[in-house]
Amino acid sequence: MAAFTFSLCFLLSFAFLFVLVHPSSSSSSPYLYPSTFSMNYNKMLTSFKIFIYPTTQRITFYSPSASNFYDSLLNSAFITQEPEEAHLFFVVFSPEVSTRSQARLVRELRTRYPYWNRTLGADHFFISPEGIDFSSDRNALELKKNSVQISVFPTVSGKFIPHKDISLPPVSKSSLVLSHAAVNMDRSFLGYLKWDRKTEAELVEELRLDTEFVVETEPLDQLGRVKSSKFCLFFYDAESTADLTEAMAAGCVPVVIVDRPVQDFPLMDVLRWSEMALLIGNRRGGQGLKAVLGGVPEDRYERMRELCVAAAHHMVWNAEPQAYDAFHMVIYQLWIRRHTIRYTRREEF
Repeated sequence: MAAFTFSLCFLLSFAFLFVLVHPSSSSSSPYLYPSTFSMNYNKMLTSFKIFIYPTTQRITFYSPSASNFYDSLLNSAFITQEPEEAHLFFVVFSPEVSTRSQARLVRELRTRYPYWNRTLGADHFFISPEGIDFSSDRNALELKKNSVQISVFPTVSGKFIPHKDISLPPVSKSSLVLSHAAVNMDRSFLGYLKWDRKTEAELVEELRLDTEFVVETEPLDQLGRVKSSKFCLFFYDAESTADLTEAMAAGCVPVVIVDRPVQDFPLMDVLRWSEMALLIGNRRGGQGLKAVLGGVPEDRYERMRELCVAAAHHMVWNAEPQAYDAFHMVIYQLWIRRHTIRYTRREEF
């Protein structure tokens, strides 16, 4: 089994490295900006520095992805003890603190340190797994509007500001092995859905009655089902999307069932999500969903599948961070946000 797992991961890594070494081929690259990605990433590794404001609190993140990122960051070479050489500043607070406590913390930072007032917090970031809301307090408002928020995927609408905030790739709760699917692999089913019995029962019942779909609540061979399906269906919630990375690695194109645009995909500023995933409204019903999936041309489907496999490497969390994995890609998104602007003061809004 160990040799099998190694060979699968090797194949996935090989596919990823092929894309990386041939960045000029935009048709095979999962990146939004393939010509500059590798150069910027390498510059990040040698240059990027983050200063963490000292805290006496014991911080615990119960979200697996937030916990992984936080622990990896604390033990990384990106941390500096010299704030003057830092590109960004990390504001640390417990995910359980109130808006009032967040405002008090910002007020303390702006009076004790010179760094917040230089950009009104625009070169600062924080972790809030569920996201924070707007507030009338000046300090809390600057934290919300100016600083980069790192939250889980998906984040509740209104608590995520696109192109400023960052969402974390999910950590799978399943036993799926990160795998690679051959290009010519036969797909027996149109779609696969692992259902948690909590969402959209009417749509699920429609899909259950269709032999072209597999719907399971307690999968016995989830990896096999995923690899034998063209599309993997996910409702827009944290429970459902937990296996997003494994589906992509297995060549099962993700379909997110949601009735609004999704602007908080993980690595949104790096990957071509519009060419790797489909968004389908729940109001279409089972037959409408089937019509959309069945209408995807084969050449487009193969391109989506190949991009998913190439991108999956970037969505993987490792106990010890590895090159180009989820931790480094979140850091990369912070890196490309290091060029900040001075936001308008609240009294000028």
